[in-house]
Amino acid sequence: MKKLILIVFSFLGIFTFSQHIESFETILNDKISIRALEVDGGKVWYSGTDSKFGFVDLKNVKNQKQIRLSEKKLQFRTLAQDKNSFYAINIESPAYFFKIDKKSLKSETVFTDTVKTAFYDALHFVNNKLAYTFSDADKDNMLKLAVYRDGQWGMFKNKLQLNSGEAAFAASNTNIASTKKYLWVATGGKSSRILRLNFKTEEIETFNTPFIQGESSQGMYSIDFYDDSFGVAVGGDYTKQDANINNIATTNDGGESWQIQASGQNAGYTTCVKIKPGSMGKEMISVGDQHISYSSDSGKTWKKISDEKGFFVCSWVNGNTVVFTGKDRISVMKLKFN
Repeated sequence: MKKLILIVFSFLGIFTFSQHIESFETILNDKISIRALEVDGGKVWYSGTDSKFGFVDLKNVKNQKQIRLSEKKLQFRTLAQDKNSFYAINIESPAYFFKIDKKSLKSETVFTDTVKTAFYDALHFVNNKLAYTFSDADKDNMLKLAVYRDGQWGMFKNKLQLNSGEAAFAASNTNIASTKKYLWVATGGKSSRILRLNFKTEEIETFNTPFIQGESSQGMYSIDFYDDSFGVAVGGDYTKQDANINNIATTNDGGESWQIQASGQNAGYTTCVKIKPGSMGKEMISVGDQHISYSSDSGKTWKKISDEKGFFVCSWVNGNTVVFTGKDRISVMKLKFN
């Protein structure tokens, strides 16, 4: 009888937490692919195809504005911010580093990478004075990081050799993450590893992962960290949307070792994951081309909460509101928790 009681309480414990979608609203429709977003000042800011950059006001969706950062048809898959400005870098060479004033929306090119192999996958600000962006490697296959320090862009000096076929995915601007102590970069392709930069020593360590890898379309696509120790990674194979083996993992030691989670028991290929603010790393949301999924146990198990298709990026606005961007739209989901 005691065993039965314990089993019943354990069963109930699993289901004491639940959530459902209270509302789902599309706030922007446009011919655009958006793979990077920022939330600031009550607005959703985005960069995308055809050199487009703009915002939508979350409180008054009719208050929105879109501009073109260049007369060229550039594709932007990065976006980041400091206190006064946004920054965006186009994929492909030459790579123009744009700085956009938050108030006037006036933009300027502050750095240019003319190397033919330049392809910047993600851009991330650690704080107002420090930022990093990761590009596919040059012909020498050395790790290529550009760094922003005190208002100036330059190349980070390192001697780290990448593995053959190791690159990254410009899927959601989230294969870079940081805390006070570390910066992490997730690679993918024929080799999918975690690269960890120690801010104090400026040394980079590399860690192998059990993630699906070996083909150019496989590996980690997105990472997020709660603190110096706990983090989550998602991805898969974009050519096999339903494949869900070895495509989610978590770490409890700052990325040194990774544990596969929910293998064969998740919604498949995933491009972005975000830990819910204030959840102590317990709750997180993820999105892929074919699904929106939720975890309430630090990524161990996942529940598909929507079959919405065509989203690539997600970001928490607050504890119950998430914004999604992707193919031709921006949408806002409100969740209700029981």
